Amino acid sequence: MRFNQTTIKGLYIIEPDRLEDERGFFARTFCQKEFLANGLNPRLVQCSISYNKRKGTLRGMHYQIAPMAEAKLVRCTKGAIYDVSIDLRKNSNTYLQSIAFELTSDNHIMIYIPEGFAHGFQTLEDNSEVFYQMSEFYASEYAQGFRYDDPAFGIKWPLKTVIISEKDKKYQNIKI
Repeated sequence: MRFNQTTIKGLYIIEPDRLEDERGFFARTFCQKEFLANGLNPRLVQCSISYNKRKGTLRGMHYQIAPMAEAKLVRCTKGAIYDVSIDLRKNSNTYLQSIAFELTSDNHIMIYIPEGFAHGFQTLEDNSEVFYQMSEFYASEYAQGFRYDDPAFGIKWPLKTVIISEKDKKYQNIKI
């Protein structure tokens, strides 16, 4: 795997190294030793799938607070998404900065999102599926979020939002 540091410290694009032959390819998507060697949290305790029927579906912006703050390893296994992370670490030089990437089932890249970030995505194709691996268990009492269209971040979602949950619609703008 190739670990590529982004412009936000601690957030990585991870590219699997493919072993290709006439059958296709094989690639690792996680290795505890390699995560440790790159200073990333190798603890993965929960995996989830998000299946999204319609292009333009938006999920976010979500995070968990301490003591249940979680790192996430995110990849798109079917279709395509516009994936956004926002640095909520108050002691960070990039506090409140966002970064976005297109994850697709064709490019196979993954995003490692450390603890202290909000995360969300919008589907770019119908029938898109996202696979998450998290370092902490989901704990509803620590789960928080803010509006996907909060002007404090100026996120430019690529498509009109056609589906969003009532819960995500009801989130308030972040309190800075």
